[in-house]
Amino acid sequence: MEQEIIIEKAKAQWAHEFEAEKQRLTDVLGKKVLAIEHIGSTSVPGLAAKPVLDLIAGVNSLSEASAWIEPLQQLGYEHVFHEGFPARRFFRKGMWRAGTHHLHVYVFQSEEWKNQLRFRNYLRKHSVERQKYETLKKTLARRFPYDRTSYTKGKESFITAVIEKAKHLERSGPAC
Repeated sequence: MEQEIIIEKAKAQWAHEFEAEKQRLTDVLGKKVLAIEHIGSTSVPGLAAKPVLDLIAGVNSLSEASAWIEPLQQLGYEHVFHEGFPARRFFRKGMWRAGTHHLHVYVFQSEEWKNQLRFRNYLRKHSVERQKYETLKKTLARRFPYDRTSYTKGKESFITAVIEKAKHLERSGPAC
């Protein structure tokens, strides 16, 4: 049976945990990693979340991530192949469906990379959207307490809509 989906109140320690993990990753991966960012719900102050730290690492080419499989094992990460995400490499720390850290590797400044940051930054700046997202996540967790696939699928249209709002803001430029 899958681990129950638990949404916890926002914790300031998530930002500190990210900084510590970023340093560990940088020490192991060196100059091959162009940037490491904190993404996902734990990266948005004030947003309740599953206690899983999501990070993105930017590379020049996804093929570089293949060389990371062994070094990341030293930190407890396991490479997980996801056929449905050809523009991403994924590493999980912790048990299957109960990971503590998720490392998503994208080509730096690719559209996928930018969308991760767009979503995070939009929620950081827009408290109404942040609250709607929190409500949605809690509703989905109650509805699908042991079904991560349905929980995740239930968030897709909201996430897509927020990314589109963020893109629209980018195109329209800064407010006068």
